[in-house]
Amino acid sequence: MAGPNYDAVLILSFGGPEKPDDVIPFLENVLRGRNVPRERMLEVAEHYYHFGGKSPINDQNRELIAGLEAELDRHGPKLPVYWGNRNWHPFVAGTLRKMQKDGVRHALAFATSVFSSYSGCRQYLEDIQKARAEVGDGAPEVDKLRTFYNHPLFIEAMSDRVRAALAQIPPIERSNTQIIFTAHSVPVAMSESSDYVEQLSESCRLVSESLGLATWRLAYQSRSGAPGQPWLEPDIGDVLRGMKAGATVVVTPIGFISDHMEVLYDLDTEAQAIAEERGLRMIRAATVGVHPKFVAMIRELIAERMGECEARATGCYAPHPDFCPAECCPAPARRINAR
Repeated sequence: MAGPNYDAVLILSFGGPEKPDDVIPFLENVLRGRNVPRERMLEVAEHYYHFGGKSPINDQNRELIAGLEAELDRHGPKLPVYWGNRNWHPFVAGTLRKMQKDGVRHALAFATSVFSSYSGCRQYLEDIQKARAEVGDGAPEVDKLRTFYNHPLFIEAMSDRVRAALAQIPPIERSNTQIIFTAHSVPVAMSESSDYVEQLSESCRLVSESLGLATWRLAYQSRSGAPGQPWLEPDIGDVLRGMKAGATVVVTPIGFISDHMEVLYDLDTEAQAIAEERGLRMIRAATVGVHPKFVAMIRELIAERMGECEARATGCYAPHPDFCPAECCPAPARRINAR
C-alpha cells in the first residue's frame, strides 16, 4: 500500500498581526485588489487593537504545530513540520525557501480551513503555486491534504466541544437549549461554485446526530466586502435578535478550527453583547483547536496520503478526493469580493 515519498509537512494558514504596528500592513495584504472601503478596513483594525494589536491565530498555530510534531514523533511518520501564511509572516514563499535549504523536496500541506470554497481551498493552492514560482528552480513540490469536513475524528472532536458547552447548563434546561452552528459568511456567488454550504450542513448534522440533538440551525458571521453584494445569511446577530428573551443558546463556530479574531471579536464580543441586550444566555463552544482527536486526524490524513492507512469518512458522503478537479472552487467572477 505504498504511497508517495513525502519528506515534510507544511501548515498553511491565513496569518495575523503580532503587534499594533503590524495591523494596517496586514489588513492591506488581506484586502489588496478588493473593493473594500478604507473606512471598513480601519473599522476592522479596531477589532485587533481591542486585543492589543495581536491576533491569537499565530500562537494557536504554534500550539497546533507543537501538538502535531509530538503526534508524529509518537506515532509516525516522522516528518519535520513547517509553517507558512497567506497574509503575514512567515509567508509561504519564505517558508519554501527554508524548506529548500533544508533539503525538502516534496511536502504535504495542511490548510487551517475545513470547508471547500475559493478562499478556503483553491486560494491556498494558488498561494503554493505563487510561492513556488517566487522561489524558482528547486522549490519543493507541495501537495495539499484533502478536505476533512466528514472525517470521524473531526466530528468527534467537535462533538466533544459542544458536549462541554452543554455541560455548563443545568440538566433540566438542556432540552430547551438552542444550538447554533456558525461559519464564515462568503459571497453567494462563491458558495454556488463550491460545496461550502453542503459540507457545512453535513458536518453540523453529524455533530448534532452524535450528541442526540434533534434540532439545530446554521448561521453565518464575519461578513466583509461590498455592502450591495449578496452574502450567505442569516447572520448570527440577526438570529440572536430574533430569539425570545430568557432562552439559552450554545453558539458553535464549526467553521473555524481555532479561537482566532473572528471568533473572539465577532462572537465573544459582538454576538455576546447582542445576547445580553436580548436577555439571552449565550454559551460559546470552543473550536477544535488542539483537541487530541483533531491532531490525531491530521496525522491520519498524512498517513493516508502516504499509503499507510485507508481514507475514512462518516455520514452520507465518501472521503473527499485527494486532488481537487481543475474546475473546483473557482474564484467568483468579481475576484475583488473574495474573502
